[in-house]
Order: sequence, then C-alpha cells, then structure tokens
Amino acid sequence: MKIFPLAALALAFLLSLTPAPAADSAASLPTEGKSNTVCPISGKPVNPKITIEYEGLTYAFADNACRAKFKAAREASLYHKLGGKAAIDAAVEAFYVKVLADDRVKHFFSDINMTRQRRKQKEFLSAAFGGPIPWTGKDMRKAHANLPGLNETHFNAIAENLKSTLEDLKIKPELIDQVMAIAGSVKDDVLNRPKPGK
Repeated sequence: MKIFPLAALALAFLLSLTPAPAADSAASLPTEGKSNTVCPISGKPVNPKITIEYEGLTYAFADNACRAKFKAAREASLYHKLGGKAAIDAAVEAFYVKVLADDRVKHFFSDINMTRQRRKQKEFLSAAFGGPIPWTGKDMRKAHANLPGLNETHFNAIAENLKSTLEDLKIKPELIDQVMAIAGSVKDDVLNRPKPGK
C-alpha cells in the first residue's frame, strides 16, 4: 500500500480540510442536554419532535426526510466506519505517543500545548472523516504557513506513525487506505505549494 504524506494530520495547530457541509453551523449544533434549533440538513427551523440521538447528542430536523438523510450520511461516513468519537479519540492519543517519540518530527511540538493539540486534532479528524460536527478552525495553508523547514521527510515520518497507529488499533486496511487518501489530498496546502492551475 502506498503511504500518502500525513503531516496534515499531526503538525497542524488548527486544521481544516474543506468547508463545513450543508447548512451545518456551530451555532445550531446540539450541546449536552439540548438539541439544535436549525436543521443540519435543510437549514430550516427544526421540529422538536423529529430527532435522532448520535454519540450522546440529540439532533433535531425540519422533517423526516432530513432525519433520514442525516442518519444515512452518518452510517456511510468514514468516521462512523472507523468507530466514531471513541475510535478517533483512541487513535489520536496513540498517534501522539508515537509522534512525540519520533526524533524526525517531535521538535515541531516542543512549544505546543499538547492537551489543546490533541483536542483540536480529534475535532479536525472527526470533521474530515464525516462526523456530524463541522470543523471551524483555520484552513491548511494558514495553519502551516509558519512551520519552518516542514518538508516531505516530515510527511513521511508522520505517515509511518499514523499507519502504524491504525494498524495497532486493528483498523481494516481498506479504511486505512481511505484515511491516507484524505490526508494525501491536502499535501500541497500543508507544504504551502502553489495551487495547481485549472
């Protein structure tokens, strides 16, 4: 299996893959004990009787079609297939143990608040892999613009650590391939290379 560069998954302070999906917004997301007020699918006001619980949060929808679409999207997402929040949390924790022990890349984290880094990484990966809460952090180019010396060697080191972590967690090879493809898709942004011409 080809290993794609994955510094995007480890070296970012605040990361972003793509804009938030559909009508999702942080202001309308459910919080513990409360549901959202705007449908995450249609952007319309919700009917408080049309809900679904996902990972301990109750999401409300404008109609049954929106609820069905949300449920189908969750079940089809890489996030869900990987095991959801619990799996992402476990993977990030194990991943940073490897990264912080790796002489090739650990220096990037010497002045970083690792508690915050782990939390942001979990939020980012959850959104990037199709979780229900959109990413609201910086885009890739801005997040990586001031990392001196970041290059392909670092990408390869991060890739090895991530692949090893996922294998240690017994993630299916086809899901590892999907993780690698998503990460590889942002390589030019992370390394601040010129965007390809259209």
